[in-house]
Order: sequence, then C-alpha cells, then structure tokens
Amino acid sequence: MHLFDIDVPGKISFHESDVLSPGNEFATFDTPYCKVGLGICYDLRFPELAQAYCRRGCQFVIYPGAFNTTTGPVHWELLQRSRALDNQIYVASCSPARDITADYIAWGHSTVINPWGTVMSTCDDKEQIIYADIDLNYLDEVRSQIPVTVQKRYDMYSGVFENN
Repeated sequence: MHLFDIDVPGKISFHESDVLSPGNEFATFDTPYCKVGLGICYDLRFPELAQAYCRRGCQFVIYPGAFNTTTGPVHWELLQRSRALDNQIYVASCSPARDITADYIAWGHSTVINPWGTVMSTCDDKEQIIYADIDLNYLDEVRSQIPVTVQKRYDMYSGVFENN
C-alpha cells in the first residue's frame, strides 16, 4: 500500500515510486483458522493499517518484506512487536535471505510475534524456515486482560487523519 522512498545520507537512497504504484485496497483473506491481513514491507511503519485490519476482524497480519541492512537492525523487529502489541494480534514477517552480491541487500530475520509483543520464532539472515503455533485462545486471553480493542476511544480520532 505504502511506497518506500527514502534517503539516508551516506547509507541508502531508494525510491519504490520510480517503478511501483501504491496499493489502494485492504488485502484480507479467510482461512479455516482466522482472518488474515496482508501488508508489505514499508506498510509495517504505518500503525493505522494494522489497526484497520484488526478492526476488520483480522487476528493475524503478515508482512512480506525486505528491510535493508541500514534500517533492519534497528527497526525490523521493533516495528513488528509494536504492531502486534498495539493491536493484540499475531504478526509474521517473511524476508529474503541476505545476498551480499545483490544490488539491494536485505536484512533477513523472518519473525513471528504474539499478541503480547513477544518474539515466538525468528531466524538470522540466512535462508531458513521458521515455525510458530498460533493460539487464538491466547489471543482472546490477552485481549481480555488488557481490552484495548474495546476501550479505544475511536470517537476522539474522528477526522484526525483526513487531509485538510
């Protein structure tokens, strides 16, 4: 949905908008287990997207992504944990393995986070498969302990994000 256009002087300059167009629709799908939302890479930086998926009944959001070696070490896991914790959902990210001969070098570190914000499974920068048990009863337990999804005052935010 969101395009990654950044300039970090002396480190990286990258402009997805040179070759891609932004998404204009929410992407969700139902499984026999739960409803899943889908974001990509840079979408992880926008908490409103994860919140919108949560409000649409998603209990799990997946972010395929390829953070780079500048932002990855400091932001990748932190953003995933934040989206999971803020919305009391499971978050999974899948990243390509690092290839130091590529023009764009990915950070790697595919990860699964639970609704409490805890890393359940992760890996390093090499090609690997990770596994995690998604327990929807645990999700309900977390939401009953700290019920932010029902206590949030959406009425206070009406109009805040509209363009003026």
